[in-house]
Amino acid sequence: MSAPRMNRVVGDFVAEATGDKTIRLKDLRGANVVIYFYPKDSTPGCTTEGRDFSALHAKFERANTVILGVSRDSIASHEKFKAKQGFEFDLLSDPGETLCRKFDVVHEKTLYGRKFMGVVRSTFLLDGDGKLRREWRNVKVAGHADEVLEAAEAL
Repeated sequence: MSAPRMNRVVGDFVAEATGDKTIRLKDLRGANVVIYFYPKDSTPGCTTEGRDFSALHAKFERANTVILGVSRDSIASHEKFKAKQGFEFDLLSDPGETLCRKFDVVHEKTLYGRKFMGVVRSTFLLDGDGKLRREWRNVKVAGHADEVLEAAEAL
């Protein structure tokens, strides 16, 4: 499966989400969609990134943009993480790495000399027609949500 390509419609998917929801990408047409992948709930970088997106949630809404966070964590873990941090958007659970593989965000990483397959922090911005307009890979958290908001506002 190849990763989505720029200016092409991203293939539909269905995923389990927080709030006892099932999100289908096709159902979000008409709105811009930010899909950001992060390694793990309740870790420092992932918490900061989620808080940054949540702090800008109202501005994303004004830009007709839905935010979706994705990791391999379970819905139960997501619900705790979202509630504790007060996130204003849904988190998608991808324990089988279906979405992670679709967007090609699982790669070999090294931590303390140990190699493992992990989620590379990445963000994708789709327009109202479902076309991929921007992608950010190997994201550094500081200032990232602001940059994504600026790109969403420009669509």
